[in-house]
Amino acid sequence: MNILNLIIYFIIGGLFTTIIVALEESGYRTLSGLATLIPIFTLVAYFFIGQTQGSMAVSQHAKWVLVGTLVSWVPYMLAVAYLSPKIGSHNAILAGLVIFFILALIYIAIMKTV
Repeated sequence: MNILNLIIYFIIGGLFTTIIVALEESGYRTLSGLATLIPIFTLVAYFFIGQTQGSMAVSQHAKWVLVGTLVSWVPYMLAVAYLSPKIGSHNAILAGLVIFFILALIYIAIMKTV
């Protein structure tokens, strides 16, 4: 991997994040929500993985991430949605991230043994 590729990946990821936040702050909640639902980071990553490693690598990674998403990301989002009104958004996000990382690490550990 060369430094130019890393810079391109960084700029593209940052650009999408900036657009999502700018849409939300400008009152375009529907567009912001839609943009957030688009799997921007996997879209960008899979484009570049496919370009460098081929379509089989993208397929294998997508299958692995799909299960990992169900195991760790869904509980994270549920925790943030449930806890935000109770303990505030920052604390809910922190709690959700703890849940996410615990479940993700368990998933990774299990998948390494399979």
